[in-house]
Amino acid sequence: MSKEVMEESGFGRRGFLLGAGAVGAGAVLAGCTSNKAKKADATSATTAAAAASGANEAAGKKFVLGFSAPAADHGWIAAITNNARDTAGKYSDITFKATEGTNDLNLQISQVETLINDKVGVLVILPHDGKALTAIGRKAMDAGIPVINLDRIFDSPLAYRTHIAGDNYGMGVSAGNYVAKVLKEKGVSPADAKIGEIAGIPSLPLTVDRSKGFADALSAAGYKVTNSVPAAFTVESGSTAATQMLQAAPKLNAIWNHDDDQGVGVLAAIKQANRSEFFMVGGAGSRDAMDLIKADNSVLKATVTYSPSMASSAIKLARLLANGKGMADLVEKDVPKIIILSSATITKDNVDQYLDTGFKS
Repeated sequence: MSKEVMEESGFGRRGFLLGAGAVGAGAVLAGCTSNKAKKADATSATTAAAAASGANEAAGKKFVLGFSAPAADHGWIAAITNNARDTAGKYSDITFKATEGTNDLNLQISQVETLINDKVGVLVILPHDGKALTAIGRKAMDAGIPVINLDRIFDSPLAYRTHIAGDNYGMGVSAGNYVAKVLKEKGVSPADAKIGEIAGIPSLPLTVDRSKGFADALSAAGYKVTNSVPAAFTVESGSTAATQMLQAAPKLNAIWNHDDDQGVGVLAAIKQANRSEFFMVGGAGSRDAMDLIKADNSVLKATVTYSPSMASSAIKLARLLANGKGMADLVEKDVPKIIILSSATITKDNVDQYLDTGFKS
């Protein structure tokens, strides 16, 4: 997704507060001169920020960027790898050295160890399992190689220099808020509402976080999940889970499906069952889901984002670390330790703004 990793800081508000604290007896005359000063300061600040941003994009010290991620057997993971490779290719100072994607924990550990032995300048790692790869992340850091921990977090902060990820709990909150809002608009009371949830792999912390966010948001509005089944982020598992739910629940008002890739199977099962009395919210922000939302001819009415654009941002962060720079729009001289992206809710009203950020399921 093409959203910025961080929003611009609120210097305007800060300037206003400082100016308000300085008002005194000569306020009228002082106001005339201070307004000019503020305009000059604002212009200087804008120019400096633009210059800093431009400097960050300019070619810097050449370095080898090691990249490791799971096998691209899922639309979202494929987009992660493609985004990382495409972004790295835009910079002449990066030599991109990627391992072959794998879901074998021991093989991924071995591959990262090879990158460490090759003395790459920075490592970007999306671990198949954060806990299992914590030790290898720590080994890289101990060897003086900064690690960008992408998405699934390592168990120890000593294993990474910076962690960038989506907001799994926030995904659930966004989905829950949308479901509650639409149900209220439709006049469906909490007592009567039948709300389904097709989750991801139940053993993963990200699934737990998404479900908790969904339940918390619904609870705040007086609603609750009445039917929940797990899937496995695949088309086949989505179809199986949806079929199971539809058979168990003769009536539903809403469904939240955690993942747009498994959502392909979910929608196929819904069509096969000839059910349409409910609306559905997806998860992650695939292009397939966005196209359906825009067409507005299916039960899918929204999706909440968990964008693979974070891989592109990880590459940019790696460049900053390699060149000893901070983020241009921040006052601090160093890259932050943790960056959590927000989860946007995409509906037919704003889908055009996000179409170019969608990934293929």
